[in-house]
Amino acid sequence: MNTQLLDGMVIFREVMKYGSFTKAADRTGHSTSYISKEINKLEERLGVRLLHRTTRSLSLTPEGELYYEQCRQIVQDAEELENAMLGRQVTPKGNLKISCPTSFGLTRLAPLLRGFADAYPDITLNIELNDRKVDLVAEGFDIAVRASQALDDSSLISRKIHSSHAVTIASPAYLEKHGFPTHPRELVNHKVISYSNIPSYNTWRYKDHDGSAIDVELESFVVSNSSQLELLLCLSGEGITRMPLFNLNGEIDSGDLVELFTDFPRTSIDVFIVYPSRKHMSSKVRCFIDFLIDAMDEQ
Repeated sequence: MNTQLLDGMVIFREVMKYGSFTKAADRTGHSTSYISKEINKLEERLGVRLLHRTTRSLSLTPEGELYYEQCRQIVQDAEELENAMLGRQVTPKGNLKISCPTSFGLTRLAPLLRGFADAYPDITLNIELNDRKVDLVAEGFDIAVRASQALDDSSLISRKIHSSHAVTIASPAYLEKHGFPTHPRELVNHKVISYSNIPSYNTWRYKDHDGSAIDVELESFVVSNSSQLELLLCLSGEGITRMPLFNLNGEIDSGDLVELFTDFPRTSIDVFIVYPSRKHMSSKVRCFIDFLIDAMDEQ
């Protein structure tokens, strides 16, 4: 065990926060020479240069940028943990890094962000919209929003925030031209648009009326990792697609899209907010989870 693992992190964070050794020295109550020696010791231990130094400015090296992002979060979490242990009521603050599926972020999360920003002005939201499954710990995310029939990562704590189901959809123009399938197996005679970020994307699974599985093997006309592209192609009459209902924004109600197979049992898709179980839950993470659950309930 390296007992020096955290040495120098606070000093390095203060140097970058205030932009100079002198200001960091004033902030921490040390001399400028002490600050300089601590940074030198940190660089020697890590075996990399973290800072470019001139007489007038400091700037991070590429290695320094990577180290700073991580150590800033570690120091902030340590401060919040200590404050929690001391029983202090700490105002939630800092950078909150969130991963969220693109369509869910645009249709469901985005309308809530102003309310959160008003309630917690000291929290900076860093939201990455993508449809891939991120590694929370390795990529430095505090929280991820995930849609799934069932979560398979037992190392994460999860809270369900939304219940939805899969819909198979097509535009009226497509159905008029190619016909209206009444059973999932008829999809083999149609142009389908599939979502590549799920296993076996060319196999669409449905439930029959007796609860048994209906697996339909398809040759997709288009395969994409973007649910937005799927939706746009479907709206323009290019084919049939299948996606969670929360990806839509009223297109079925407006008649722009038609839901197929409504007489078959629905396939549930739930939305969860997940975060690493081994990481101390900071006040910023807790307040975002509580806010999102309450806001989704109101929606």
